[in-house]
Amino acid sequence: MFRNMVTSLFKYDRIQTTDTKAKELRRWADHVITLAKKGDLHARRQVLSIMREKSVVHKLFEEAEERFGKMNGGYTRIIKIGTRPGDAASVSLIELVAYEEKAKKGKKKPKAKPKAKVETQAPKASVRADEVESKPSEETPQEETSAQPEAVEAAPEAEEVKAQEDKEAVAGEVEANRESAEADEPTAEQDAPDQAEEETSKKQEQ
Repeated sequence: MFRNMVTSLFKYDRIQTTDTKAKELRRWADHVITLAKKGDLHARRQVLSIMREKSVVHKLFEEAEERFGKMNGGYTRIIKIGTRPGDAASVSLIELVAYEEKAKKGKKKPKAKPKAKVETQAPKASVRADEVESKPSEETPQEETSAQPEAVEAAPEAEEVKAQEDKEAVAGEVEANRESAEADEPTAEQDAPDQAEEETSKKQEQ
């Protein structure tokens, strides 16, 4: 019975059986793997005397160094599943440890190197943004200082314009007064002959 179970274990890499059989099967499997790691003809004949199928034995000897060469024991693992419905016997799963290691190697996740690169580049982008924000702040005082002299220069010009406007207004008033005075003088001269004629007419009447 155990010969058939050992053959099935190395053929399918895992089988399901009771706890007591699984513990005994572990001892058989460890002994077979130790012989397979030797790899000589005598060890191969010893394993053929235990296992039933020659193809499984040849496969075990070919893959023994790759699968179990780095291990010095603990080639199998027993996992308790529960109880069997018929007789309520405790059932366990016995499997080869190297089988799980191969499955994990095939499903390796990619390394997080690209994330590290993105993190290193992020501070650079923030520094650039700070530089862009700081440049306008540095330029604004220069713009303000450059605008102040323009305002100072514009103030005297405005004063000069006002002075010229005042002078023109005064000159206009003077000219208007002169024109009004000139307009009044002829009336006085015209009134003087009229008065002289009246006086002469009065004298003649007397």
